[in-house]
Amino acid sequence: MTTVGSVIYTFIEVPDEHDVARRQATVYYWADGSRMVSVGDVNRQSVTLDQIPKSVQHAVIAAENESFYTDFGISLMGIGRAVVNIFKGGETQGGSTITQQYVKNTYLSQDQTVTRKVKELFLSLKISKQRSKAEILQGYLNTSWFGRDSYGIQAAAQAYYGIPAKELNPSQGALLAALLKGADTLEPSLSPAHHRRAVERWSWILDREVETGVMSAAERAKYTVFPEPKEPVKPTSQAGQIGYLVDIANKYLRSHSSLTDQELASGGFRVYTTFEKDKVTALANAVEKVRSDSLDPEAREADRHVEVGAASVRPKDGAIVAVYGGEDAVKRFSNNADTSGVPAGSAFKPFVYAAALDRSANGGPVVLADTVDGSGVPALVKSLVDSENIPFVEAGAEIGLEKVRDTAVASGLRKESMARLEPTFAIGTSTPSAVRLASAYTTFVNSGTRTEPYSVTKVEWDGVALAGFDRPRAQRVMDAKVATEVGWALQQVGSASLAPTRDQWFGRPVWAGRTGVNDRMKSAWFIGATQELSTSVTMFRTRPDIPQLLPMNGVGGEESERGSVFPPRIWTDYQLAVAPTSLDRVPSVSVPAPAASAPAATAGP
Repeated sequence: MTTVGSVIYTFIEVPDEHDVARRQATVYYWADGSRMVSVGDVNRQSVTLDQIPKSVQHAVIAAENESFYTDFGISLMGIGRAVVNIFKGGETQGGSTITQQYVKNTYLSQDQTVTRKVKELFLSLKISKQRSKAEILQGYLNTSWFGRDSYGIQAAAQAYYGIPAKELNPSQGALLAALLKGADTLEPSLSPAHHRRAVERWSWILDREVETGVMSAAERAKYTVFPEPKEPVKPTSQAGQIGYLVDIANKYLRSHSSLTDQELASGGFRVYTTFEKDKVTALANAVEKVRSDSLDPEAREADRHVEVGAASVRPKDGAIVAVYGGEDAVKRFSNNADTSGVPAGSAFKPFVYAAALDRSANGGPVVLADTVDGSGVPALVKSLVDSENIPFVEAGAEIGLEKVRDTAVASGLRKESMARLEPTFAIGTSTPSAVRLASAYTTFVNSGTRTEPYSVTKVEWDGVALAGFDRPRAQRVMDAKVATEVGWALQQVGSASLAPTRDQWFGRPVWAGRTGVNDRMKSAWFIGATQELSTSVTMFRTRPDIPQLLPMNGVGGEESERGSVFPPRIWTDYQLAVAPTSLDRVPSVSVPAPAASAPAATAGP
């Protein structure tokens, strides 16, 4: 050790351990500033090393630090890489010993700075000399983050398998050891990609145990089936819609900052959201009314396993003001409002029409001038209102499915939710979330401009506002004439879908898209947008043990058009509940019909 290093080593003192009990929870607030929920009280239960199976200890050491029992508590090569990465602006994870990770968990912050790394180095050397390997390993296993709001192996065993740590078998222990690399990317219940990575890491750890001599090949051969953890359980404070709102806010936090789930769970944040309590309540009430009035799971098999997802977005700025993620976030973890997997069907067709108009206006060979009965109403508009499929399949083929896809993505649908570019692509095989469809329809309301949907307006930690949460800016994504032309068509869909008296009562045009009797998808959709709110509602059937969606035939009775009559009812009840308090603030604007003497394809660039 150099002279400077010796001086630092001599004078650096081992600080007090973090007082986990004093960590504050993260608090989420409604749009009006009132408190919504407090989340992230630290879930940590310490156990002694003799209560942690040897197989779990072996899995952790094989995965994280093979030389744990023989090293001096540090990895100079790992620290060197981390320091270089810090100066390059990259990640610092990787290469740390178990002792270093224990020191970081127990004595230091999670900051990725050179100063913190230097402290970690010298504290690890001191701790390694002052404490036994057993004490260090015990401390590490009791302070590490495993995801699911759990710190320590005991809390993790309960969170993932519902058992105390002492009952973990070698296969389960290998999965929990895998999570130490990063629960943010390896928690298997979060997505198919997470699950795939978790399986790969779990298998690799078992193989590593054989390579390092702590497990025989014969025993390894017993563990060929991935030890699926139980479904995540949210605390009761997140019951109803609260857990889904927190889920959406956390996704936004992670995508707009460097915050991790671990950092959020460690607490102390103040998160101000766009969610409006009255609208969240009204949306949930509208769903439950349709459920109670129209569905009878005891009498009809088709009414069982019915799920609903919905989202309401403000067109003027993209704020997500309400979602319905499912019956209860404590009972059903998957968020139906923000989950890709439900085909959009005819609700996707406006993007085909927009692509056709744009292609024709810019000299493409698409023929859209055909009208019905000489009325001047373009054929695709009638097909849109009537949910006819063949004209859109033909239009998609003529335009080019890449053009259709690009138009939909530009409007706000995620590229990863787009289906394969096959002929049926144009009739809605893609699976956008309810949030994304509600947002994308604002493009037509706003004459071709849209704002990226957002759910968080401000985040504070220790009284200081974090960067990265400026409100998104509107951007033009579609020619104004094209958007207006499609908007007029969507108003025809709205008039045909909603009772005339209610349409008049709203006093505003309604831009609408929906699935109908001709849709053959296993889903029902309605998207209704006014100048103030764009709200999408989807209904589908699913069971956890069956990967594919269940058929919608007969849901709610024989006359339900495969359930397609229900999303408009939910939308209408919701709109009736929230519109009286807001319509007076928004001037009425109607979109004129295309001139009968000019074909719809004449929209200019």
